[in-house]
Amino acid sequence: MLHKKNPKKENIKQMDNKNENREIGNITYLFVGLFIVLIGYLMYFTLFVSSGFINSSYNSRPELLAQKIVRGSILSRNGEVLAKTETASDGTESRIYPYANLFAHAVGYSTHGKTGVESIADFTLLTSNAFIGDRIENDIQGVKNQGDTVITTLDVNIQKTAYDAMGVYQGAIVVMNVKTGEILALLSKPDFDPNQINQIWDEINADSDSSVLLNRATQGLYPPGSTFKIVTALEYLKENDDDVSSYSYDCTGSFQTGDSVISCYHGQSHGHVNFTESFAKSCNSSFANIGMTLDKKEFQKTCEALLFNTELPVPYSYKESYVPITASSDTDELLQTAIGQGKTQVTPIHMALITSAIANDGILMKPYVISSVENADQDIVKSYKSQEYKRLLDEDDAEELQELMAEVVQNGTATKLKDTNGYIAAGKTGSAEYSLVKSESHAWFTGFAPTSDPEIANCNFGRCRFRR
Repeated sequence: MLHKKNPKKENIKQMDNKNENREIGNITYLFVGLFIVLIGYLMYFTLFVSSGFINSSYNSRPELLAQKIVRGSILSRNGEVLAKTETASDGTESRIYPYANLFAHAVGYSTHGKTGVESIADFTLLTSNAFIGDRIENDIQGVKNQGDTVITTLDVNIQKTAYDAMGVYQGAIVVMNVKTGEILALLSKPDFDPNQINQIWDEINADSDSSVLLNRATQGLYPPGSTFKIVTALEYLKENDDDVSSYSYDCTGSFQTGDSVISCYHGQSHGHVNFTESFAKSCNSSFANIGMTLDKKEFQKTCEALLFNTELPVPYSYKESYVPITASSDTDELLQTAIGQGKTQVTPIHMALITSAIANDGILMKPYVISSVENADQDIVKSYKSQEYKRLLDEDDAEELQELMAEVVQNGTATKLKDTNGYIAAGKTGSAEYSLVKSESHAWFTGFAPTSDPEIANCNFGRCRFRR
């Protein structure tokens, strides 16, 4: 007897199969999606997060690596040894810094925590990319492998020149290549001898007034004084590009509006000045007058475009610079900000970045301090190329600021640099009081050279009185 198929049951069965297939498909898609997300995260972690995580002081992995690998050396751009590990006959290891205080903050130290390049390249220095056969043989014999060597962008001659120029004063100097972003020198004083860090550690920490470990170049926040007039001038150029040549002001030594009074340095009267002369002579009164005309909201945007109140693309540990200006800022805050006083705080390296971008026609190259990594056989394991970070200001505005900064040297407050041998410099001076004692002030200079085709940018910061 033939049984007829029930169409209704067949349809239900087909629907059940389709639903089952759909559920399987959805689960498959879900796992594929999760797998893609996992791969994406691993790539992101490897490219952007891993080095910071590995070099974190909370990560114990470097300590484990140090048991099997001799910490690698750190070299200057020209091959001079800035840090190395020496092993005694009994196996005791010592970290040696041949230049002692000279690179105290730039290279840093590797005990009691890590700072400078020692911190930035911690994992690299404890990684060995030597020939695998040699590594296996050393592992079998219980011998430590040699860690990779880090080649920096630091220049010994430039660093020494900066060190000697700072003398006994407290301050910082940063020197960069504007076209590549290479950090050529990074100095902070007062300093210390990293060879003696174990011996002086307790003494330093017991002295609440000691600041020798502070890297003023990247972690010291200070009022920028008249160097900030670069930012104010930029905003004025953006708002009044067609009328800059018609600007004029009669300086009597001070500017007053309501209860707010801005005085020129030592009350000096600059007389009749145009925009260029106001900048070159660093006339506070004229820049207070300029500040009063600025759109506060646009001023804030310009500050943020120059990386204030935000992260900086620097390899060293740093503090963010701060500008208080907002659309709701009152008159006094606007005036103080316009001349670089008040609550504005900046690090020397940040001023160097701004200057570098100006010198490079508005484009900031990403600053870096490690150029390559070599293994124990001096084979290149990894090299780092210069790369553009982003445009901080328009090319036309950058060119106008270049001309203004050149005038500072030729006819303004930095004429001492006018008679340099072989090159012509440009820059901006600044002075900012930090106490009630007039003789105690922050002295700034940020500039670039040569003016015809800028290569080097630097920022110098110092205090007129040295305090340990």
